[in-house]
Amino acid sequence: MIRSPLPSTLGVGILHLGLGAFHRAHQAAFTQDAIAEAGGDWGIEAVSMRNPALAELLNRQNGTYSLIERRPEGPRILEMTVIRKARALPGRVQEVASRMADPAIRIVTVTVTEKGYGASAERRLNLSDPGVAHDLLAPDEPPQSLAGLITAGLAKRRTAGLGGLTVMSCDNLPENGRLLGALVSEFAEEADPSLARWIADTCRFPNSMVDRITPAATDKTFELVESEVGKVDRAAIETEPFRQWVIEDDFAGPRPAWEEAGALIVPDVAAFETMKLRLLNGSHSLIAYLGALSGYPAVRDVVGDAGRRAVVRRHMADSAETLYSAPGLDPDAYADALITRFANPAIDHRCLQIAMDGSQKLPQRIFAPARTQLDTERGIGTFALATAAWIKFAGGRDDNGRGIDLNDPLADNIRRALAASEDSPAARVAAIAGLAGLAHHGVLDNARFLRATVELLSLLDRVGARAAAAVALNSMD
Repeated sequence: MIRSPLPSTLGVGILHLGLGAFHRAHQAAFTQDAIAEAGGDWGIEAVSMRNPALAELLNRQNGTYSLIERRPEGPRILEMTVIRKARALPGRVQEVASRMADPAIRIVTVTVTEKGYGASAERRLNLSDPGVAHDLLAPDEPPQSLAGLITAGLAKRRTAGLGGLTVMSCDNLPENGRLLGALVSEFAEEADPSLARWIADTCRFPNSMVDRITPAATDKTFELVESEVGKVDRAAIETEPFRQWVIEDDFAGPRPAWEEAGALIVPDVAAFETMKLRLLNGSHSLIAYLGALSGYPAVRDVVGDAGRRAVVRRHMADSAETLYSAPGLDPDAYADALITRFANPAIDHRCLQIAMDGSQKLPQRIFAPARTQLDTERGIGTFALATAAWIKFAGGRDDNGRGIDLNDPLADNIRRALAASEDSPAARVAAIAGLAGLAHHGVLDNARFLRATVELLSLLDRVGARAAAAVALNSMD
């Protein structure tokens, strides 16, 4: 194990919302390396939004956990100590909000996944979201929504006479900082217009692009740490060697020297985040649904087959056509690197993990670039294939008839819509197209895209996902 270089006296400067594996593999790792290079009291206080057991586990270990970099030549294990304290949000919401009024806290970072923002399909505050509705109707009760929690914390900070915070989304959403800032601003405007003005004047919500494949930990993860390090660590996580963080240079105050750890601090993140969302995340969704239907457990298994790898590479090429140029942006090199990363035999990134929350992920990853391709009359075949594979996946059975668990915020609506439709591919596509809350950017109303999706869903039904990918590649629109 490579021991942590951080001092035991390190102070806390960052409050993080969302104590999942990705944060511990990505932002925490960048921050630990930045402190090691340039110093500063930038320790992290991390909040588990749903799972008290994880916060309790980390606190028993004094915030220390093992980060395993799964390299083809063998694992590299790092000791992580940058998380100085963990908290559980349930039952302690006001305590977490009060932490934003600590003068030492200068930055709040967020990883709550796409569905945790309480946003509508139009990227506005979703007033029908149960948490948002509760917080606006019961302002004296502990907030239940992300926007309500952040607004409550910023209100406490203003009351304490402190300056604003940098609040930074690190989730896979386009213009994630702008989205988070708009939701908080809209919530604050409803609750207290003077607070909304203070937030606009003093706080910043920079966009950021994050990239590091982080599979879910398994018993093998824990067994490896115990055998290599000689101790039990149930907080251990594993990740790939590659990592990337691109951050908009828009801060309310001081920050860690993340650039010393390899992060890019740039005037505009948009080109980088769009490339990542469409090439990496979009390909991941295509791989996940093809893999889950075929019975392939992991990404590496899907891209290990030459036919499916060719479809994925074609998808990246078509997605690259939707990008605009920017200094340092090289979609072809990025795509080649992605294929290598996806094929890493040491990374067991499960298709079912990626396949979760498709209704929230596909709008940014698949439908938005498909809309651009339709508008410019270019290729849409792989986008339609990803859509068709998702619809077949949502039917709940793989190609061998085994049940598939549909883990999605719209799961009940999706099941009802499919159950109420006829079993034909056209009827199933129409049922999904009519779902309320699915931001499909009009692609499921487009005759060309509908025709391609129906044809590919029919192909998936007839020959299965393993054969369909190769057949489809030879007749892509």
